[in-house]
Amino acid sequence: MSEVNSPEKAGGWTRFVTARPRLALLAALVITALAVFAGSGVADRMSSGGWEAPDAESTYTTQVLEREFPGSQPNLLLLVDGGSASVDDPAVAAEAARLTERLSAEPGVVGVGSYWRTKSPALRSEDGHEAIVAARIAGDEKAAGEILDRMAPAYKGRQGPVEVSVGGPLAVRHEMQTTIQEDLLRAELIALPVTLVLLVVVFGSAVAALLPLGVGIVAILGTNAVLRGLTEFTDVSVFAQNLTTALGLGLAIDYALFIVRRFREELAAGAETRAAIGTTLRTAGRTVLFSALTVAVSLAAMLVFPQYFLRSFAYAGIAVVLLAAAAALILLPAALMVLGPRVNSLDLRRLLSRRGKASGAAEGSGKGWARFSVLVMRRAPVFAVLTTVGLVLLGLPFLGVKFGTADDRQLPATAESRVVQDHIRDGFPGSPGGGLEVLAEGKASPAQYADFRDRIAALPGVERVEGPVTGDGFAYYDVLPEGESVGQGAQDLVRGLRAESAPFDTSVTGTAAVLVDSKDAIADRLPWAVGIIVVVTLLLVFLLTGSVLIPLQAVVLNALSLTAMFGAVVWVFQDGNLSGLLSFTSTGDIETTLPVLMFCVAFGLSMDYGVFLLSRIKEEYDRTGDHEHSVTFGLRHTGGLITAAAVILAVVMVAIGTSRVTNTKMLGLGIALAVLMDAMVVRSLLVPAVMKLMGRVTWWAPAPLRAFHHRFGLSEGESAPAGDRDGEEMSGAEDRGRDKITAGA
Repeated sequence: MSEVNSPEKAGGWTRFVTARPRLALLAALVITALAVFAGSGVADRMSSGGWEAPDAESTYTTQVLEREFPGSQPNLLLLVDGGSASVDDPAVAAEAARLTERLSAEPGVVGVGSYWRTKSPALRSEDGHEAIVAARIAGDEKAAGEILDRMAPAYKGRQGPVEVSVGGPLAVRHEMQTTIQEDLLRAELIALPVTLVLLVVVFGSAVAALLPLGVGIVAILGTNAVLRGLTEFTDVSVFAQNLTTALGLGLAIDYALFIVRRFREELAAGAETRAAIGTTLRTAGRTVLFSALTVAVSLAAMLVFPQYFLRSFAYAGIAVVLLAAAAALILLPAALMVLGPRVNSLDLRRLLSRRGKASGAAEGSGKGWARFSVLVMRRAPVFAVLTTVGLVLLGLPFLGVKFGTADDRQLPATAESRVVQDHIRDGFPGSPGGGLEVLAEGKASPAQYADFRDRIAALPGVERVEGPVTGDGFAYYDVLPEGESVGQGAQDLVRGLRAESAPFDTSVTGTAAVLVDSKDAIADRLPWAVGIIVVVTLLLVFLLTGSVLIPLQAVVLNALSLTAMFGAVVWVFQDGNLSGLLSFTSTGDIETTLPVLMFCVAFGLSMDYGVFLLSRIKEEYDRTGDHEHSVTFGLRHTGGLITAAAVILAVVMVAIGTSRVTNTKMLGLGIALAVLMDAMVVRSLLVPAVMKLMGRVTWWAPAPLRAFHHRFGLSEGESAPAGDRDGEEMSGAEDRGRDKITAGA
């Protein structure tokens, strides 16, 4: 056995993770059990909002109105249906009055109003058979949700001569949170068995297939505990749990696939277990570390945005990536130390094949990938141009993107709170829920209030103005915009209201105002987020490769891999194509924060696969100095695994995409598409074609940077792979000869 494979030469990290493997696994089991306890009930402590910017004018105005005029910000609506009778029928009116009085007496309920008290036409349906009782449940989202849970059963359903349904923003958020929790459980029940089957196909061995699942479960449970702790200090979106499950399984499987595969290679080459683990950690382990850093940086960029919806995904994503990497680099080597050659046990393919090789399906496809890479490089200009043009065309629908806000139509059409909002949207006059509130602060005379009201009414796009409702030093106006509540006209009206001068301080809130502020906040911070991702990615890929051109290539090709996702998001979810097949309601726009979230997640995952491929190409290039052969070698040894990993991650994301909540469906299906396009198009076609066209200049770096990389850079292999040393692989010259033969075949 060669010296580098001897136990004496094992590195410090190898000694640490293999010294007492059974004790390490027992400690991990105890810690995981504690994480289950610490993370229990995390979903109940999460929130379903977070799209608004906390420092925005609309947020401030909403908070003041909630404090000074609770009735102006109702979050609970009772839809009272008189059936065949009019809402003005004496029996219906009497029952509605009793409902209103009961609601007013409920603890925690303020600002109760109704059509029967105010006779406001906005609270009565156009056909006269339905009307609204509106109120506000005080407290934060969690406290208000608990009050709603307690009181809603006593109000919904048949109440004398009327039928009552419960809706409003609070009911929508509460039902969305419950739906997401149910959908996440279903997604896990779908993803886990399918993933296990795919892993068995990849590895052949049932024992090896269980290892990645174990790593993923540890990462998911650990992240739930982290999120539970964060809810004590900050708001965390319930949507982040979906990312925890998807990345926990997906990245853990990616990392474990590469580590277990390299370990089995070393065993097959004759290495002893501890030495095989040492070589694996020096090669695949370093690549996993680099990959985890690149993904974590992409997700961390969301911390620059003020909306806690986006920040929550950063919290969840960073935690699950680091925990998945830690489990893959600490617990997995310990498990491999205990198993040794038994990692190949229960080879289910032996039942179907007499060959019974230790390597899995993805591992045995290397020659096909080698021939494919030779074909691509032989026609590199054609593949580069056609692939690039195709990706750009797929992304063209995104040029017509329209940004909006999430509303009740995220929920399935049968959800009660959605049904209530549909009735209000379709059957009530004006634009219920889409109005704007203008807050006036400071003392003013009745004449000054009336003059400002007249100036509001004269603004373009105003359909109706009500108010002012005055209080102690405060007043507010209700402004109903013409047309769609969040359309361009309503957004222009928000800017017009904010520009209007007055003898007192004014501020504006409402659905369109929240959208304007959210778009402004994202536009302000987006360059910072993209800059962080690009700069850190360039640095990490440079440290991995020592080239200044490969990092630039990686960033550009990663961005191209996302075009299909963004084009599909607009074509499907904004324009409504396939809405019947996918069971969602198109609102004609995309929630403002979703493209940012999808970019950060998909870019990080694309870099994940890019790092795995580039590290193996770099390893072989360092060994042979043959550029084209190194590209072929990299695809031969990672193409099958990257494809298998992408398919498995796509399965997890599609399971998430079965959600009944539209934003979650969009997130899951969109990222699944991005992952598959990256692995099957960009890594398989565009990367080898571009590297062929660039030639040896691919590896260029100026002398100072070469010196910097020599001192601080890291690469996957410090020496030739074990297979090469022990004669399993051909020499570089033999490989090149084989490639020429393949090219001529």
